[in-house]
Amino acid sequence: MRPLALTQGDPAGIGPDITIAAWQQRKVHDLRPFLYVGDREALLARANLLGLTIPVEAADAASAAGLFDRALPVLDVPVGHAIEAGRPHVAAARSTITAIETAVALCLGGEAAAVVTNPIAKSVLYEAGFGFPGHTEFLADLATRATQEPCTPVMMLAGPKLRSIPVTIHIPLKDVPAALTREAILETCRIADRDLRTRFGIAQPRLAVAGLNPHAGEDGAMGIEDRDIIEPAVATLRKDGINAFGPLPADTMFHDEARSRYDVAVCMYHDQALIPAKALGFDDSVNVTLGLPFIRTSPDHGTAFGLAGKGIARETSLLAALKLAATLAAKTEETRS
Repeated sequence: MRPLALTQGDPAGIGPDITIAAWQQRKVHDLRPFLYVGDREALLARANLLGLTIPVEAADAASAAGLFDRALPVLDVPVGHAIEAGRPHVAAARSTITAIETAVALCLGGEAAAVVTNPIAKSVLYEAGFGFPGHTEFLADLATRATQEPCTPVMMLAGPKLRSIPVTIHIPLKDVPAALTREAILETCRIADRDLRTRFGIAQPRLAVAGLNPHAGEDGAMGIEDRDIIEPAVATLRKDGINAFGPLPADTMFHDEARSRYDVAVCMYHDQALIPAKALGFDDSVNVTLGLPFIRTSPDHGTAFGLAGKGIARETSLLAALKLAATLAAKTEETRS
């Protein structure tokens, strides 16, 4: 069985803590084997700090599944610098980036079934010259360079009560109206529709499209974007056979009855999508990147440096990310066979 490739994230954050906790619960949750791609010594040091003794064995994608029952398989990507829990250091940035590159290469090479990423600290990576707004954009660049095919990543938060997608992501709120185009909405919704069909097995995905302005603009009285950009995009999607509807007032989209009418909420900016997703499922929501030529999931939280090494970090979201990656991988493997 091909393993999942789990990256270390920032090794000073809670990535090592929740990785150890997830591996300890591998039988309880019937986890698909995963290969930890990161610094072996930092992982062992974190286990020691937590008062735990865990077996760790050097591995690659081919050997990980066979080891997983008795030891945590690790593909070592050394930092070359002592890691202190809760204290990020720019010296770890190269290892963090290399771990992501390695995991993606394993997936694209058919050796791993999916990439699961532990949280990174973007500010630390920026200090080292990292040139991307975040994980999502970096993964898309890696995919494009490897396949020579253009790749548009779509960020989706998936939880037991809500799936939500932001059309614009890591930009200031003041820049959203200018960045929000009909083409961006169309591309986001088309990718969402395709991946919900092919990877999630939803035969006819229902896309609820949020408005940008209060009351979805009140026909231009509270902003023209809903009338002039979002509404025409939805009309085009429907003409193309995609079951999209909107623009809908965002303040009435997320109660229980409203959520029963759609499979994913397509929102216009970051917080419009992520606030309801995290409010409805903070511990068990998963960040999924659609539009990539491989499966990628991640916990929906950050590095939580203040919790690292203290034994209080919750592994719930990582477990959910590992389980969803395994489910999506199994669907993909079943389709190919």
